[in-house]
Amino acid sequence: MRRLLVTLTLLLIACDAWPAAAERLVVSLSNHRVRVTSSFAGEDLVLFGTVEADRGQSLRASYDLVVTVTGPPGTFRTRRKERVLGIWVNADAREFVQVPSYLAVLSNRVVGQIAGEETLRRLQVGLDNFLLPQRIGPDIADTVRGDPYRVAFVRLESEKGLYRESPTAVTFLTPTVFRAAIPLPADVPTGIFTVDVKLFADGNLAARTNTALEVTKVGFEEYVADTARNNGLLYGVATALMALLIGWIASVVFRRD
Repeated sequence: MRRLLVTLTLLLIACDAWPAAAERLVVSLSNHRVRVTSSFAGEDLVLFGTVEADRGQSLRASYDLVVTVTGPPGTFRTRRKERVLGIWVNADAREFVQVPSYLAVLSNRVVGQIAGEETLRRLQVGLDNFLLPQRIGPDIADTVRGDPYRVAFVRLESEKGLYRESPTAVTFLTPTVFRAAIPLPADVPTGIFTVDVKLFADGNLAARTNTALEVTKVGFEEYVADTARNNGLLYGVATALMALLIGWIASVVFRRD
C-alpha cells in the first residue's frame, strides 16, 4: 500500500510539472478516397485545418506546420553498377525494408528553419531525418544521411514523384487557418496513406494530429489487380492465353502470301 501511495504521488507531481497544451489541431481532407482508373493522371488533394486554443489557453503569434504523408510500406532494392570490361553490371545492392512507398514532407518554410536538428531527427521531420531502414548483412538499421545507397534511393524515388519535400506546400491563410497541397502522381501506389500533421511554435512541437486517405483501383483495373492477388493461377493462365491469341492474330495480319 505504501508503495502504491508513493507511485500515485509521483504521478501527480509529474502531471503538475508537465505543461498544459495550449493548442490543438482540427484538420480535414478534400477527399479521403482516391479512385484510380485507366485514365488516372494524378490528383492534388488539399488538407485544410485550424489551430485552436485548448483548455482556455491563448494562442501564439505565429506557427510553423509540417505535413508528412506516407504511403503503404514495402521493401525495395537499390543496386550499384560498375563498369567491368566495358559493360555496366550490378556490383552490389542494398535492400530497404518496410519503407514508405510514397513519402511527402510538406511545410510552410524550409524544414531546417522550423526546429533544431535534434528535434527534427527525433520527430522524423524531413526526408533527411526520416528513418529508412536497410538490410545490412544480417542486421536491419538506418544509416547516416550521406550513405550512398540511401541518397540514391531517395533520388530515384524523387525522380518518380513518389518522394518529395516542399517548403511552400503549406500556406497559412490566417495566423490560425492553413491549407496544404498533397500531390499524388499518376503511378501512385494503392493502399492506405497516413497524413501526420505537426504544429511547431518557437522551435518546439506544440500540437500533433493525423488522418488517413485510401488510394484504390476501380473498374477493370481493380478486377485485374484483385485477380492477380487472389487468383494467381487463373491470372497466369489468362495472361498466357491472351499472349498466344495476340501472337496468332499478328501472324494472320502480317502473313505474307
